[in-house]
This record gives sequence, structure tokens and C-alpha cells, in this order.
Amino acid sequence: MTDDVPVTGAPTAPTEPTGPTTEARLPDAILADVPVVDTAAIDQPTTELPGTAAAVPDEVVTEEVDTRPLDELLDDLYHGQERISQVDIYRRAVAAELPAQLLSRLNALPQGEYAVDEVTDLLGGSVG
Repeated sequence: MTDDVPVTGAPTAPTEPTGPTTEARLPDAILADVPVVDTAAIDQPTTELPGTAAAVPDEVVTEEVDTRPLDELLDDLYHGQERISQVDIYRRAVAAELPAQLLSRLNALPQGEYAVDEVTDLLGGSVG
């Protein structure tokens, strides 16, 4: 049978340079019987299921985090200091019991030392 679909990696007689088969060809007789129908044009969009276009709003609503505790912490930390390491800022934030969202922002900062304006720019706070 010459119209068989080759199996990837199956041993074959070496007629050409051997290697894994990367494409399979279906016989034309099989493909001729298959109608091509664009079902997207026929089906109505489902709006009752979660995750569908109607169920997901156009704008993602993000909860604003109150950055005042962070601003107060940074004011206190940087009093008389020019640069402070990310680790020290994070430790003080944990001790001050800052909200989890602010702690995760601080934890996401790359290791290193920061000036107060660098930290506030990266974290979305304000220099006081």
C-alpha cells in the first residue's frame, strides 16, 4: 500500500538519507470526503460560561493599595541614610506589618541598595 501514513520514527528501507519523518501525508481520497466548514461563523458565542468574552470585563479592575504605610516606613528608614539595601527595607516592612501586597512588591525588588526616590519610583509610593 503506497497511500499509508508514515509513522514518525518507524524504521524504513534506506532509499534516501534517513532521519525522523517530520510530516505525514493523508491520502487524497480521505481528504476529498471531508467538508471544510467554518463553525465560528455559524455558532453563536456562548456568554453564560465563565471566561467567555461577555463574562470578562474589558478593563481589569485592580485593587488600589494604600501606600501611606510604605511612605511612612520609607521616611523613617531613610532619615539620615542615603541608600538602604532591599533586604533591610523588607525586614523593616515585615516588622512594621505592612500589607501583603506591599510586602510582595518589596520582595520583588532586585537585591541591592536603593536611594529613597528609586524605591518609591519602583514601588509606586511617593517621596515625602
